[in-house]
Amino acid sequence: MAGVAQRSAAVWRFIKLRRSSAPSLTFHTTAAPMGATVEEFEEAKSKLSTMRSDPGNEVKLKIYALFKQVRTSRIMVLRPTAGFCQDQARQQYCDLIGSMLKAEEGSSARAAAQPAGVGAAYQTLLVSTEENITTITMNRPAKKNAITTEMYKEIIAALEQAAKDDSAITVFTGAGDFYCSGNDLTSFTRIPEAGMEEAAKQGADLLRSYVRAYIDFPKPLVAVVNGPAVGISVTVLGLFDLVYATEQASFHTPFTQLGQSAEGCSSYTFPRIMGPTKANEMLLFNKKLTADEACRLGLVTEVFPDSCFLSEVWRRLRAHARLPRQSLVLSKQLIRSMEKERLYAVNDAEVERLMERWTSDECISAIMSFFQAKAKL
Repeated sequence: MAGVAQRSAAVWRFIKLRRSSAPSLTFHTTAAPMGATVEEFEEAKSKLSTMRSDPGNEVKLKIYALFKQVRTSRIMVLRPTAGFCQDQARQQYCDLIGSMLKAEEGSSARAAAQPAGVGAAYQTLLVSTEENITTITMNRPAKKNAITTEMYKEIIAALEQAAKDDSAITVFTGAGDFYCSGNDLTSFTRIPEAGMEEAAKQGADLLRSYVRAYIDFPKPLVAVVNGPAVGISVTVLGLFDLVYATEQASFHTPFTQLGQSAEGCSSYTFPRIMGPTKANEMLLFNKKLTADEACRLGLVTEVFPDSCFLSEVWRRLRAHARLPRQSLVLSKQLIRSMEKERLYAVNDAEVERLMERWTSDECISAIMSFFQAKAKL
């Protein structure tokens, strides 16, 4: 396992995320005739580890291919051209990193020129309170609201804030056409110097806290599923009190497809909600449910035509929010208290299993295949 971690850390250490999508960039990788030296290659590697921006999957795959060409004398992703050699690979790697660094420096200079105080308290969410309703909107529509490490932390903070405010209910939804596309898989490539085991431990600690924030949330929690939902955005629905969905929504948990396993307490809540065999279809065999199917199985409270989805849902939400606040809180407390300790235990067990999965060859290969398939689209 340690060998896997070291190999993976070496390959993936270069990939970094930032808080928002990087601008569309053209990178030039033409090799110089003599090629870069080993020292220049090592310097480029070192500089890459300091980058904040995410250049996109296609560029990451180019970096990966060049890295492997230098390290193993063969290309795993890109097709080699005639006469391609390690010296040329080093030069192209250095050119590509230099181009990325130059683009990031320009972006930082533009950001520094903006007036202080611009922007919301949250970088990945929109949070508002109106008519006794706190609304938390996942706000990365260009990335289909994929959840990054930063978004995990911000959602935990937003739930803590909503638990203490004067609202009666809290609503979760997504910006744009997607509710949430699940984990931003580039998050899995942020490998610290300590290696894969340390990355897995950090991810496990964050996931445990994230799911526990839903388990402990004291007020009625309502999901307004405005489009497709994937992964953890689906599994935590079993911890919500109401789930309203548009007819355009779908629900997909492709865990085994990615070499992973269930989370969000779904290994416990899904069999309770829909029965073991239907839960197995989703959690083991990656079955995608339509909104109507999810409703028939009990995962969704009610499905609405897309044409009147928001107007009808918000009419109901406003009515719910006029109910006595303390009565709602105490009633939910009675319902949740009967199983809270069980949910804590399930969450811990799921996180421990996932921590092992994240460092496995099977999971790493599945995520690599995902990136390669995306790059071909």
